[in-house]
Amino acid sequence: MHELDGITSGQQTKSLAVSTIAFTVCFAVWTIFSIIGIKIKQNLGLSDSQFGLLVATPILTGSLSRIFLGIWTDQFGGRIVYFCLMLTTSVAAWLLSTVSTYEMYLVAALGVGLAGGSFAVGIAYVSRWYESDKQGTALGIFGMGNVGAAITNFGAPFLLVAYGWENVAKIYSVVLFVMALIFWFTTEEDPATKARKERGEKVRPALMQMEPLKHARVWRFAIYYFFVFGGYVALALWLPRYYMGVYGLEIQTAGMLAACYALPGSIFRALGGWLSDKWGARKVMYITFIGCLSCLFFLSYPATDYTVHGIEGPIKFSIAIGLVPFVILTIFLGFCMSLGKAAVYKHIPVYYPGHVGAVGGLVGLIGGLGGFILPICFGLMNDFVGIWTSCFMLLFTIVAISLVWMHFAIIISDKRLHPEMQGPKSLPEMLEDV
Repeated sequence: MHELDGITSGQQTKSLAVSTIAFTVCFAVWTIFSIIGIKIKQNLGLSDSQFGLLVATPILTGSLSRIFLGIWTDQFGGRIVYFCLMLTTSVAAWLLSTVSTYEMYLVAALGVGLAGGSFAVGIAYVSRWYESDKQGTALGIFGMGNVGAAITNFGAPFLLVAYGWENVAKIYSVVLFVMALIFWFTTEEDPATKARKERGEKVRPALMQMEPLKHARVWRFAIYYFFVFGGYVALALWLPRYYMGVYGLEIQTAGMLAACYALPGSIFRALGGWLSDKWGARKVMYITFIGCLSCLFFLSYPATDYTVHGIEGPIKFSIAIGLVPFVILTIFLGFCMSLGKAAVYKHIPVYYPGHVGAVGGLVGLIGGLGGFILPICFGLMNDFVGIWTSCFMLLFTIVAISLVWMHFAIIISDKRLHPEMQGPKSLPEMLEDV
């Protein structure tokens, strides 16, 4: 008897909806330092490098925790792991408001970062409620929980101004605690875990869960996710600071404009999942990388003054991206990233149905590390290169490498499957095949 036999659409919808809301709350908590970190930076007189480390520290914990949280989800089920994770993180968020030194902020940030591990848990939990041909759409909807970053960028600045950053942390803590209770009392054990318990099967050892990690394909997916998710998180954390530094905006305005980037980077993930089901994840990844490359090319260009020696004397002019074009470009960039995030995770339950937690955890870990490493790199480049757009230059390089690598990896894979192929296909030809 198939594990999904007897599962109603109502059960599927309820599990997906509650899991997505829970992930949204967790993601909002995970990115809280994008706003309160600015106030902490001002209070402690931190450099851009120190600020980059502060906002990136929660991302480190959220990334590293994904691998073992994913394994625990495969072993014990997503419901209990998700619930315990939210309770633990709510305590850490409350304790954040009680510290006062930079070193202790970093320690507290490590605890808050556990919220980011919720992704690996939720992906494994949700995927087990759906058939393989619907998992892309379901996981895309779940991934819309990334909108939590937009909620923080939009709402936290107003809470900070009204109540102080310490109370922002307390409010987030209470909301997460309540969400944990709602999740526990409104969800059920996923079908796979329930069936395994009914059969009396023993929990598979962690080493068996990690067996697929030896496949090169898994690591290739992880590197793609380093940009589409890690780059997304890094910019969601960095853009409020960027808007204040480059365009001289107040924190409330900077937060709202950063939310304009984070919002499409979240809500269109469901579209990315649907397109991956309909067209294939490979085509969606091409669209993602080419779209991002185009945006980042323009975003990377620094404001520059030129002097041309004309016939009647010097002619001076400047090239710079104004605020409105910048916002439009970041919105489109977030949209392209959202499609890619769904496309990467479409592969996992198809290739590794029995190891979704472990493989999804590793891919999420590498992606999350992008969210940790990149803000630090942004800060270091600001301090040592001295060009605001250097963050986009770095992202442009990463996307260009990823696109080239993916294209040639696909060529090699196709030649192995179809030895009769004569020479590599062009990009348009490959798009017709995927």
